[in-house]
Amino acid sequence: MLKETPLFSGQYYHIYNRGNNGENLFFEERNYHYFLKLYIHYIYPIADTYAYCLMKNHFHLLVRMKPEAVAQDWQSYSQAFSNLFSTYTKAINKAYHRSGSLFEKPFHRIPVNSDSYFIQLISYIHRNPQKHGFTDDFRTYPYSFYETIQQQKHSRIQTQQVLNWFGNLTAFEDNHQHDNDAAIQHLIAEDD
Repeated sequence: MLKETPLFSGQYYHIYNRGNNGENLFFEERNYHYFLKLYIHYIYPIADTYAYCLMKNHFHLLVRMKPEAVAQDWQSYSQAFSNLFSTYTKAINKAYHRSGSLFEKPFHRIPVNSDSYFIQLISYIHRNPQKHGFTDDFRTYPYSFYETIQQQKHSRIQTQQVLNWFGNLTAFEDNHQHDNDAAIQHLIAEDD
């Protein structure tokens, strides 16, 4: 069994997971919306979100565990994610007449310990659907936060903080034009 990385208050994490046995997680458009609704319910109270991308068979998140959250220990933070996955799985199982696990266990989490990793990871997450062939242009992929940041729409996601991290919108867009995955490949190798 894989050793779980603890989730600590105030720490940034790259969180990702995929369907158990390579299965899809999302079968139709309404599934993406339902997952995001559950995400707001379970994760928004305990974590700030800086990037996300939901794809048919896996997802990526960049979050920071809120220091002020009610949950102050790593098991409580992990429990919130487990509750999200469990609730979503139950709904999918009922809707599609399936049973058993939907997600791999445990979900993957890698601490984000540098500014350069943070910036490269945001680009990696947003570019991921194009990398995996789910779209021809990641900038128009509907289940990613890229377009919301680009258009500077109001959101529960930390839009302004992301833009501040890059410096401005132009730098954000420029960074996404370059495939910098090689610089963080040792941290994302399991995604391939």
